[in-house]
Amino acid sequence: MAMEWVPGVVVLERGWLSSNNIVIRAPASAAPGNPSHGGNPDAPAGVAVVVDTGHVRHAAQTVALIEEVTKGCGLVAVLNTHLHSDHCGGNAAVAARFNAPVLIPPGDFEAAAKWDESRLSFKETGQWCERFAPTGRLMPGSHLPEPFDRWQIHAAPGHDPASVILFDPLTRVVISADALWENGFGIVFPELQGRDAFAEVEASLDLIEGLQPASVIPGHGAPFTDVSAALSKARARLTHFRREPCRHALHAAKALMVFKVMESGAICPDDLVRWAGETPIFARIQHVAEGGPDGRDALREAGRAEWVRPLIQELLRARALVVDANAGRGDWLKAG
Repeated sequence: MAMEWVPGVVVLERGWLSSNNIVIRAPASAAPGNPSHGGNPDAPAGVAVVVDTGHVRHAAQTVALIEEVTKGCGLVAVLNTHLHSDHCGGNAAVAARFNAPVLIPPGDFEAAAKWDESRLSFKETGQWCERFAPTGRLMPGSHLPEPFDRWQIHAAPGHDPASVILFDPLTRVVISADALWENGFGIVFPELQGRDAFAEVEASLDLIEGLQPASVIPGHGAPFTDVSAALSKARARLTHFRREPCRHALHAAKALMVFKVMESGAICPDDLVRWAGETPIFARIQHVAEGGPDGRDALREAGRAEWVRPLIQELLRARALVVDANAGRGDWLKAG
């Protein structure tokens, strides 16, 4: 669904497998290289950038959506708030279709340029992403390139160490990625790797509050204006996770399994358990979860993969996963 949230900012609200795509438009008269700057007189009437491109599974759909909302504009750049598969999976397709450079946070630039899977998140989380070539950096403390230079770039670690958010002081809109949703925030991945990153989540929430935004466009879900309520919910969730890190770890395990089911379309439980056993982050999650006071001592006796099987049952009871009755494949699972 495309919605012009404020003048010049169109939100393509997607879902959970693909992040929202945000198209920022500017008149060609403001752009370097347009006719008034001695450029091509046949140049489009405007220019645009897109922030985040969703998952590779939806890449063709993403390209079609961006084509629709950029009619009469030239897409001049792809921007990423961070390099998780649901935010950058369409980069290669979008960049190829529009011949657009890809600008990413500096903390991930070298790893992406070399496609170093030991430093990118895709192998660690067992997720799919098509390789792309970054061409520039979104430096925190600076602005987007002209003619989008109203937009400030701010570091917002926590969910991801390299993540950035964008803020336009004129419309007071924050593009928050997964640092803030209307009802929480994204998995705090560094915590699963033994880093104290809950403090970074808190600092990012404080940053957003300090910007005094009138509205927030999150990485997932609809844009919202009750920023104070969203911050209160996020801080309450953060307090809960800080008190019991095992709860955060188990939440992460379930969220990653649901994501895998969405990525696959449908999957049998044994294959989902096997995937968890082959995915490095689940060993880290199990280590954190073992330390929790919630009666899950059986994790110590369970195998690396089998310990997730009860979580599948929890997801079925919560209707986050359902049996795919139309698949004709027994107990195959799909997202609820």
